[in-house]
Amino acid sequence: MATLFIEEKTFDKVDFTKNPLEKGEYEYCTFKNCDFSNADLSGFVFLECEFSGCNLSLAKLSKTALRGIRFKDSKLLGLIFDSCNEFGLELTFNSCTLDHCSFYQVKLKKTTFKDSRIHQADFTEADLGGAVFDNCDLYSTTFENTILEKADFTSAYNYTFDPELNRIKKAKFSIAGIAGLLAKYDIDIKG
Repeated sequence: MATLFIEEKTFDKVDFTKNPLEKGEYEYCTFKNCDFSNADLSGFVFLECEFSGCNLSLAKLSKTALRGIRFKDSKLLGLIFDSCNEFGLELTFNSCTLDHCSFYQVKLKKTTFKDSRIHQADFTEADLGGAVFDNCDLYSTTFENTILEKADFTSAYNYTFDPELNRIKKAKFSIAGIAGLLAKYDIDIKG
């Protein structure tokens, strides 16, 4: 059975909860305002695709290939990115909601997270070397044994993590964000 191959197609306002997307390989496709909530995208291949205004909440990503993927204005609640095919995994997030997502042990070097809400996500043991968290709300997100070397948290906020449990050499922080690095000491910082 031949694998379905779709190239340079735009899917606009498609409800994939009612009509599931056919399993296959999608290259240079655009998904606009589509609903993938609870969809099983296991084993799918997405190359250089953009998801704009989509809802992918609780979609299954087992062995899903996400290479050169741009998520914009999308709702990505509870996604388990650590179940994706790790080969060539490359993502960018712009104005997305990533609450309760898991990035456990995922390699996301130089990934850009911009204007996004990332509450209670898990980046335990992930490699975020050189990643940028541009104006991101990281409330109650877990960073533990995470590689954050050269990561940029300058405009990120609501993060709390222990510098002793993470690799943060050459990472960038703002003065306002320093409190999140010292939270374990339960000290009162004024200024």
